[in-house]
Amino acid sequence: MTLAGAAFATMGGLIKFAARDLHPFEVAFFRCFFGLVWMAPWLLRHGTGALRTQQLPLYAVRATVGLIGMLAGFYALRYIALADATALSFTAPLFATIGAAVFLGETVRRRRWTATLLGFVGVLIILRPGVTAVEPAALWTLLAAATTAVNVLIVKRLTDTEPIEAVVTWMVVMMTPMTFVAALLFWEWPTLMQWAVLAAIGLCGTLGHLAVTRGFAAGEASLVMSFEYVRMPFAAFIGWLVFSEVPTLWTFLGAAVIAGSAAYIAHREAALARAAARQDGKS
Repeated sequence: MTLAGAAFATMGGLIKFAARDLHPFEVAFFRCFFGLVWMAPWLLRHGTGALRTQQLPLYAVRATVGLIGMLAGFYALRYIALADATALSFTAPLFATIGAAVFLGETVRRRRWTATLLGFVGVLIILRPGVTAVEPAALWTLLAAATTAVNVLIVKRLTDTEPIEAVVTWMVVMMTPMTFVAALLFWEWPTLMQWAVLAAIGLCGTLGHLAVTRGFAAGEASLVMSFEYVRMPFAAFIGWLVFSEVPTLWTFLGAAVIAGSAAYIAHREAALARAAARQDGKS
């Protein structure tokens, strides 16, 4: 999970760097394209039979939701500080809690609802509406976080029956042509330097997704989730080093509130899962 945090923070910095000269939609296409390139060795080793699935409609929904989130998130990174974007992305588990209750019928009790509301207080601390103007890019970042939450719920369902590598590969297989259509509207051929940066974006994204998946496979969810927030210091350092961005105290305070709320939600979900498992064992 620490490796994933470093990979995703680096990817965010590279996206922000690339989007200074290329349109974010084109950057999104190359993230998917090079993600597919980096997964090609696995696909060649196992053959196309490894992608056989009965869940194609669910994969299509995931790709569509992912497309919206990726375009929104990449566009926002062009205009918002890297640390702010990272802090706001931590709201994904909060949106996931709401989605699980509304769309999956999951029972969410008072303590998790309270933690979710406190998490959104953290958002207000970062954005400070009424004190400073709320940047539209921040709202795009929240939209990307909401789509991430939907994707988390879908991935949970998919990994019940699908191999981890297949889930990652199907994402880039479907999203590459979808993002290409959006990129064509703003197409500009990259320079040699930009090709290298775009390839690195794809590598970091693929490495991050694989590392996260391995992390969840290796440890308990509540423990693993607590390491997700190492992205914040990585992002703050990269933002300062490359873009001369100095995060405000409000950003760190809001991020701490959001991260604390999300970590508590993960802890409660793990505790409930353990209790349910013990109950099943008794029966």
